[in-house]
Amino acid sequence: MQDHTDTPRPPATRATQATSQASQASQEDVSRRWERILQEVRVTQTGTQIITGFLLSVAFQQTFAKLPGHARGIYLVLVVLACVATLLGLLPVVQHRRLPERDPDRRLVASGSRILIALLLLVTLLAIGVAVFIFDVVLGGVAALVAGIVAFVAGVLVWTLPVHSRAQRRRHTETSSQTDAPPLSRPSR
Repeated sequence: MQDHTDTPRPPATRATQATSQASQASQEDVSRRWERILQEVRVTQTGTQIITGFLLSVAFQQTFAKLPGHARGIYLVLVVLACVATLLGLLPVVQHRRLPERDPDRRLVASGSRILIALLLLVTLLAIGVAVFIFDVVLGGVAALVAGIVAFVAGVLVWTLPVHSRAQRRRHTETSSQTDAPPLSRPSR
């Protein structure tokens, strides 16, 4: 029997090695991005589960029957939002479990990113709705309206501040790279 391990193999070309390394680096980037998405989903699920648990416990309180019709309507909308958010948070995990043997690909990461953004928007609406519901039950309609406006403004700030700070960072980086440039060397005489 002949041992094929001693058979010389043709040397790999530099282009082949570079392509292989680039492909490996690209796959590592995709895997890293996918892990970040899953971690963010885990964090979001915790908050969603807490809100859902709170909402589900409300219906079993003795005072629930005394709530006015509009408050029950708000409550039911919030329960549906919470259930949809919980299920949406499971979707990337289900996708990941359906492909356990393969590394994540770019389509999976793009899909997971879109799902995460939808989930975060839903949780934002859910938090605003919970504030409105609680203020409506405790203090009445005017307080609920004020709480809803404040919570909505806070939600808008949560979604816009990261974009604003990223743009500021980019401008700061561009400015500092221009000022940190080494001085031009003078030709020697």
